[in-house]
Amino acid sequence: MPNITIVTENELKQCVALDKAVVDVVDQAFAILAGGEVVMPPILNLAIEEYYGEVDVKTAYVPGLDGFAVKISPGYFNNPKIGLPSVNGLMIVFDSKTGLVKSVLLDNGLLTDIRTAAAGAVAARHLAPQNITTAGVIGAGIQAELQIKALKLVRNFKRLLVWARDKVKAQAYAEKMSTELGCSVNVTESAQQCVADSQFIVTTTPSEHALIQADWLHPNLHITAMGSDAPNKQELDPHIVSRVDRFIVDRLLQCIKQGELRPAVATGLITENDIFDELGELCAQEKPGRQSENEITVCDLTGTGLQDTAIADYACKLIQAKGLGTVISN
Repeated sequence: MPNITIVTENELKQCVALDKAVVDVVDQAFAILAGGEVVMPPILNLAIEEYYGEVDVKTAYVPGLDGFAVKISPGYFNNPKIGLPSVNGLMIVFDSKTGLVKSVLLDNGLLTDIRTAAAGAVAARHLAPQNITTAGVIGAGIQAELQIKALKLVRNFKRLLVWARDKVKAQAYAEKMSTELGCSVNVTESAQQCVADSQFIVTTTPSEHALIQADWLHPNLHITAMGSDAPNKQELDPHIVSRVDRFIVDRLLQCIKQGELRPAVATGLITENDIFDELGELCAQEKPGRQSENEITVCDLTGTGLQDTAIADYACKLIQAKGLGTVISN
């Protein structure tokens, strides 16, 4: 049997970072998705309600890539209270031609964090206003940091606003990001104020109830909603779907089942047969991105196995080039 390369989180950190190169990798993967040849089964989601946890299993075969990944990602959202990260996990990379295991990436959620933020950058690249004075973030966790850093790769902004249910965390976030971004970062008293004063909003929470209401929308606004990735989660008022100029999804079938379209279906505002443009169609230039500064746009990101395979394949190439990882005989 062929050898297997075991790669640690520290080794991955030496190779993979949130930069324009990884944003391009994810952008290109979404463009391939639009071609219809990607094989991507539904997400397997295991809820561990007793401990406010969940486990997602995601995978996809992407034509043209040497390998495909199966990603196992637990998310335990009480973990930060005991000094542990809320997300961890690993990726197993299989050879696309033979199905044999090539690598095991012990990333502890690192690659998931990076590819999730990169997808946010892709959404912003195609849908955010070109001129952003103020960006806003709902939430104060790791994705609240990474999504804004990802935004910086594709858009400039002068000021950042943050709102989170935990004001202490929001203030700590503002102080940290002010130093890292070199710009003004302020905590708002309400989510409504954060939305009202921003041209770009990203929601990054595990909320089970709407945090942004439809009547808060205003021209020259883009919202990326990336927290709702399970059937019990929701960050947006379902009426937002019908009150924006464009509502874009990463994967329509996923967003209907576990994204922001789910509550819109549940309340009868749309049906499961309604069609929404997918982000990959914008990446492939089959559908237009933002067409005017005054548009109100939303992109719903539920996270796809496509992204996991794309970043795992990318990481494996970088690991091999640097001669990292531990090779074991199987």
